[in-house]
Amino acid sequence: MKVTSNTTVKETIKLLQITDTHLFDAEDGSLLGVCTKESFNAVVAAAKQEGFAFDAILATGDISQDHTEASYQRFAEGIACLEQPCYWLPGNHDFKPSMHSVLPSTQIKQVEHALLGEHWQMILLDSQVVGVPHGRLSQEQLELLDSKLAQHPERHSLVLLHHHPILVGSAWLDQHTLKDAHEFWQVVERHSNVRVVLCGHVHQDMQKQHADTTVISTPSTCVQFKPNSDDFALDTCAPGWRELELHADGRFTTQVKRLDEGMFSPMFDSNGY
Repeated sequence: MKVTSNTTVKETIKLLQITDTHLFDAEDGSLLGVCTKESFNAVVAAAKQEGFAFDAILATGDISQDHTEASYQRFAEGIACLEQPCYWLPGNHDFKPSMHSVLPSTQIKQVEHALLGEHWQMILLDSQVVGVPHGRLSQEQLELLDSKLAQHPERHSLVLLHHHPILVGSAWLDQHTLKDAHEFWQVVERHSNVRVVLCGHVHQDMQKQHADTTVISTPSTCVQFKPNSDDFALDTCAPGWRELELHADGRFTTQVKRLDEGMFSPMFDSNGY
């Protein structure tokens, strides 16, 4: 599958990341005091109003909180106004049979690989381990990564997965990281074309370097986890999304955008979920 940029003169691919929406069947379904449908819709509306001319949407897991088919339909209906194709993958809270219920879709793509313009490729990995919050990559997923990196060595590579493959510095979150991440990095380091690894899961804005690769996580569309907190804690930052531009020479530029401060404040005395 190939995504053709609308900005070919600039030779850039523009992407919009929306992650960890935690949607419910119920209209008023809430996570830690935040109605996830309302916060999701507010993020979509704000992203549309920004006028960022993106070529595709990236949804990096935890689409649903309650496993229902209706929650995935809610996501599909919510992003319809954004018009561009959406590439999604499962998080630890997702239920794949219900995810599949909205497919085939003219907008949502569940693929393992996509060519982005003339200079980039995107590899989407499934790190879900059913029934637990941490992630792992199966041998098949590692072989997929290795194969696509080898198949297109001339293309700069963007790798997507739900779980963070490096520690973020919060003990409670780092229990739920990508287990055996060294195997992932062994594959990456056999090649020289992975520029960015983009994940969800940690509900915060994080950007760290691992060798020649930048690892990025993005705020949730609902509740935010407080950075550098060993115990479970919620942050005061508003829900957000990420804008990402991939340039022909392998550089990227990115920024997080958020709703107005004070919107969708969670229950700060919560001790977990």
